[in-house]
Amino acid sequence: MTPLAPLAFTAPTINYGLFAPVLFVLGAACVGILVEAFAPRALRFQIQVALSLIALAAAFVNLVLNWGIASRALIDPVTVGQVVTGSLIHDGATQVMWAMLLGFGFVSLLLFAERRVHGGVTAFTPMAAATPGSKAETEAAEAGLEHTEAFPLALFSLSGMLLIVAANDLLTMFVALEILSFPLYVLCGLARHRRLLSQESALKYFLLGSGASAMLLFGVALVFGYSGSFAYDGIVTAVTLSQESDRLLIGGVALIAVGLLFKIGAVPFHAWVPDVYQGAPTPVTSFMAVCTKIAAAGALLRIFYVCFGGARLTWQPVIAAVAILTMIVGTVVAIVQTDIKRLLAYSSVAHAGFLLTAVTGAATTQSGLADGQLGSVGAILFYLIGYGFATIGCFAVVTVVRAHGREATELSQWAGLGRRYPVIGISMVILLLSLAGIPLTAGFVGKFAVFTAAWQGGYWWLALVAVLVSVVAVYIYLRVIIVLFFREPAGEAEVTIAGPMTLIVLAISLIGTLVLGIAPAPVTNVIAQAAEFLHAVAG
Repeated sequence: MTPLAPLAFTAPTINYGLFAPVLFVLGAACVGILVEAFAPRALRFQIQVALSLIALAAAFVNLVLNWGIASRALIDPVTVGQVVTGSLIHDGATQVMWAMLLGFGFVSLLLFAERRVHGGVTAFTPMAAATPGSKAETEAAEAGLEHTEAFPLALFSLSGMLLIVAANDLLTMFVALEILSFPLYVLCGLARHRRLLSQESALKYFLLGSGASAMLLFGVALVFGYSGSFAYDGIVTAVTLSQESDRLLIGGVALIAVGLLFKIGAVPFHAWVPDVYQGAPTPVTSFMAVCTKIAAAGALLRIFYVCFGGARLTWQPVIAAVAILTMIVGTVVAIVQTDIKRLLAYSSVAHAGFLLTAVTGAATTQSGLADGQLGSVGAILFYLIGYGFATIGCFAVVTVVRAHGREATELSQWAGLGRRYPVIGISMVILLLSLAGIPLTAGFVGKFAVFTAAWQGGYWWLALVAVLVSVVAVYIYLRVIIVLFFREPAGEAEVTIAGPMTLIVLAISLIGTLVLGIAPAPVTNVIAQAAEFLHAVAG
């Protein structure tokens, strides 16, 4: 009998230097699980906070040290740009989005670590497995217990976000999506107060998210059937050169878009947003509102600009329609909200629509632009930075407004708070004006950039619709400002003295909002130079 020939195996090439940010975050998450298993309960909180923040800081430092590599990757994409063989790619867009995720992730974990606002414990339930209102939960609360597992869960989710924006094939993108999603499903159900609402939000998020993931996976299968490849470069080649019917391609693009539009909170896939934002612990809400949106937007950009760029005439009109529907529904429904967290949730939906206006303007990418000019990619990334600062700051303010020991989220409870607590009131005004897109704030510069990108891409009518909706949306934020300063104090709510973590978050949010609104040039120049997808590898 002839012996079988040995199987050929080629070991994957891994650039550990470029992959280090993901390894720092993922490694810290794994160590955090061991801390929960072996560290004394009295020390777990301090260890988890230190471990998480140090890991994110180390990952950010590594990213900065390797910042110039993206320019060399454009010249030598195979040996420099590829991080894990062809599954992950390191280009300018990856660098910018990783920096955003690590920075906002760090700020979000500061809110996770806040204790003073919540009476000496964190915002997380003392015993997630206990029935809400049960004797076991009461005893755990009286003992001062808290779920420090929230920190490694957040790091696992963040590692998935880092992977999805750098994914260079559809399978890696799907796996990364699941890594970022499952920890969030758990985190949403860990609120210390209003436990039933928190668990309901987690269940809704899980069920709807699972459906969206299934549709995305079905879309991946259809695209593979069309192109014969999961890799973006193979798909680009098939889209460009194939003479076959494009029915499988259109179906695949549609289903993949559904999965990513769900994560970004676009209409009609937004039903989870208000309920989850309201029910989840507020630190988790801030983490989702910013970091999840950045990750989903990054994946959406890489899929549509790189993978399906050759079929843009097919998907651009659909994304334009979704953008209009998202902007209008998010703005109109936000106007009638009476809960501040639900108001910010629908505001987030409207901002997803504004982002999609720039996604539609795919004709203006970075290549060929004048120095310092933002194309569609750069405009979206800058918009996300300004939105991130304002949103995290707003949720930081929400955590300190309390009544009877719990967060006071009803707008009627906020009446007159701006006059009683001017620092908090003025801070909230600045952040809301940025969300409204008022000049001298980061929000204004971001909106101007995304509207310009849509206009330059030939969708001038979409830009006009976005401007009109943006004008109407100003009322949403003016309504909150009027309640803060021009309504008689309700006497139900008061501002709890914030701990150092919340103060740091609020200071970073205000500084970022004002600096990017008054002097955005340094950041826009960095983004304009770096925010370019590696087309040489992608096809």
